[in-house]
Amino acid sequence: MTGLGYNLMLLFGGIFGALIIASVIGGVLSFHYAGEKHNATIDNLNARIRGWWMMCIVCVLAVVVGPVGSVILFAVMSFFALREFITLTPTRRSDHEALFWCFFCFIPVQYVLVGMEWYELFSVFIPVYVFLFLPARIAVVGDTTRFLERTAKIQWGMLVTVFAISHAPALLMLDIPEYQGQNIELLLFLMIVVQMSDVWQYVFGKLFGKRPIVPKLSPKKTVEGFIGGILASVLLGMSLYWVTPFSPWEAGLMSLAITLMGFIGGLCMSAIKRDSGVKDFGEIIEGHGGMLDRIDSLCFSAPIFFHLTRYFYT
Repeated sequence: MTGLGYNLMLLFGGIFGALIIASVIGGVLSFHYAGEKHNATIDNLNARIRGWWMMCIVCVLAVVVGPVGSVILFAVMSFFALREFITLTPTRRSDHEALFWCFFCFIPVQYVLVGMEWYELFSVFIPVYVFLFLPARIAVVGDTTRFLERTAKIQWGMLVTVFAISHAPALLMLDIPEYQGQNIELLLFLMIVVQMSDVWQYVFGKLFGKRPIVPKLSPKKTVEGFIGGILASVLLGMSLYWVTPFSPWEAGLMSLAITLMGFIGGLCMSAIKRDSGVKDFGEIIEGHGGMLDRIDSLCFSAPIFFHLTRYFYT
């Protein structure tokens, strides 16, 4: 077990303080507009707030347990995200054994490597060994129907929902001079900035959005929401520089990089959902859809943040 340091206490105090304020506002709005046409939107807002409460409490518990808790948390997230991805992009019965390897062998091994801080193998296990194993295992079964399509789906699912996401807890393995023992704060910085970017883009889009940024893909994402959300997230990242090894302007540049990648990740996942004709990947988190709906931005931002930090600060 590990205690919460002063910086972590401040971070969590700010997060839960914001949630309390949001809950009060949501309750007041729900009472004020009870029975009116706005109530569906307000109900959705309150469901999202309850979802955030659940996610933040789970996150605190993982931090209190220590690095092992964080690794296990992300392993579980990867499991459910891959399950949703495979469910939405159906495979054939002959792929089931390959999928068994993915869920019950490759996901645990990937996160054990993260927990062992074995960077050399963690960084190539899925993109090299698993990438080559999967088509070989599927080919041995002898089912050639849509072979390339089926194999590519499973490979892409593993790369995005497991390999990419595992870079988030992998931040705990970085040996940053004069920052030892504080890496959990770096992980929280990544998660807070990326998740708040999604929130800010939603808020600015609702308040000021007029021009869809990619109308055929995601008509609710607007230019105004994108610009406002990115700028607000960069300012948030700069204000949180004190929990990172970065200076304020470096924290701002890092925030810009990860929020841009998070936006691209959201667009790519939206493309998959639109192609499949569904609104959400699942319903595991109230008001937020599935696990992959919640971490789509993190899928693209975590690897970039990890490697930028590793290259410039270790």
